[in-house]
Amino acid sequence: MEKLPVMSKEEFENRLINGKYVVEFKADWCPDCSFIKPHLPAIEADFPEYQFLQVDREENLDLFRELNVFGIPSFIVYEDGQEVDRLVNKARKAKEEVENFIRNANK
Repeated sequence: MEKLPVMSKEEFENRLINGKYVVEFKADWCPDCSFIKPHLPAIEADFPEYQFLQVDREENLDLFRELNVFGIPSFIVYEDGQEVDRLVNKARKAKEEVENFIRNANK
């Protein structure tokens, strides 16, 4: 999973212009982010058609605000630069929940 550097909303949108992406919004201090972290490699392996990216809250607070991401960990699916669906809330997320979200994002 690629961790994105500090970037503006415009840079972020340009990064996602072509392809299918699952973006995880997280923070190192977040216990619920730590809970899902060991499952991320398996989730990524289960969806090879997506490129997985991470955005750190502490490094990209303005981006979080501009994208209305008000809970972590959160996941947003993008296809060719367009947001398809989001799982954005403050709740702990299990592997199955994240996989079901990704699986149903294009339906």
